[in-house]
Amino acid sequence: MNRMQRMELKPIAERFVLHWGEMGSRWGVNRTVAQVHALLYLAARPMDAEEITDTLGVARSNVSNSLKELQSWHLVKVVHIKGERRDFFETSTDIWELFKLIVAGRRQREIDPTAVALRECLDNPAIGEEDTGTRERIEETLKFIETMSTLADEMLRLKPETLMKTLGLTAKISNAVRKRS
Repeated sequence: MNRMQRMELKPIAERFVLHWGEMGSRWGVNRTVAQVHALLYLAARPMDAEEITDTLGVARSNVSNSLKELQSWHLVKVVHIKGERRDFFETSTDIWELFKLIVAGRRQREIDPTAVALRECLDNPAIGEEDTGTRERIEETLKFIETMSTLADEMLRLKPETLMKTLGLTAKISNAVRKRS
């Protein structure tokens, strides 16, 4: 197989990739990491690191680091193509699968450690020396995080079609309650 040519991004695809990079940086994700993911998502086919580098016009080392980061989130996987020695990379084109992976990764990296830290604060004997308001706010924060985590777990167990219906129904209920208030 001949080396694949640089993927030519048409204006809309380029705008999507660039915007995804901007959004990634707002979400605390390296811009190039988000752009690499967006490119693989739109390509809907495996790409090697060189093609990604050429297409995005970024340093090869930046692409390599981005691919490692995306693999650690389970958003990108290595695939092998017959007759090729290089590694190729692909991502799912199922937006719900990607959403679930991102939520799971965020939970593991951000939410769970925060819940552990809050429990440790509350379990520490020195909590008795803190103001009552401090303890109450830590307890409220922990309860909120645990409730939202349980809700997220339940929602992520649903099939995408069921989840969309549930979200639509929730929006209707919320709208009706707001109108009555």
